[in-house]
Amino acid sequence: MDQLEQITALIALTMGVGWASGINLYATILMLGLMANTGNLQLPAGLEIVADPMVLMAAGFMYCVEFFADKVPGVDTGWDTLHTFIRIPAGAALAAGAVGDMNEAVILAAALVGGSLSATSHALKAGGRVMINTSPEPVTNWTASITEDLAVFGGLWTALNYPVAFLIGLVLFIALVVWLLPKIWRGVKKLFAFLAGLFGSRDDDIRYPEDNSNALPHQHGRYKN
Repeated sequence: MDQLEQITALIALTMGVGWASGINLYATILMLGLMANTGNLQLPAGLEIVADPMVLMAAGFMYCVEFFADKVPGVDTGWDTLHTFIRIPAGAALAAGAVGDMNEAVILAAALVGGSLSATSHALKAGGRVMINTSPEPVTNWTASITEDLAVFGGLWTALNYPVAFLIGLVLFIALVVWLLPKIWRGVKKLFAFLAGLFGSRDDDIRYPEDNSNALPHQHGRYKN
């Protein structure tokens, strides 16, 4: 039973860091590092680096930057776009580090699962923010951002303390994503189509001077009956 619990806890940690990284990578690293330094968490060998003071300071600084960037309409979408190339590989690396010193096949499998979960949660976050930004008021962005941060801290805490509950919640999250992402994608496409049509109509409204160099003689008033 102890071995089964350890395997379950390891799976929950591996999937947890991948999932959380796709939402807020810096909050994920910050929470793991602080818990390790306060003695509340024994990190696997592959994740001990996140407890290093230099890593914690960098993660804390970037978390502060993201805290404000993530709450400004438009800026948050640009930030998410940039972090497509950061969150997903980082989620894969953290998931691989979570399995510790196991064989290479297990490490690769963990990286694939972690990267996939990171991409899934990132896609839901980024796509949802594009739709939220159609609202002209910033309250929705603040609410969404704070909710995402709380989800990361709460989800990781659950993964570390109640791994079975976290895995059940993760299955429900994936089911939600399967149902929700196509709807978000259709909404995003409609939004960009609307913007393209809007700017296209503005271009059509521009009038240029007519070129009469090739006009017929009577069009210049020189044609005589």
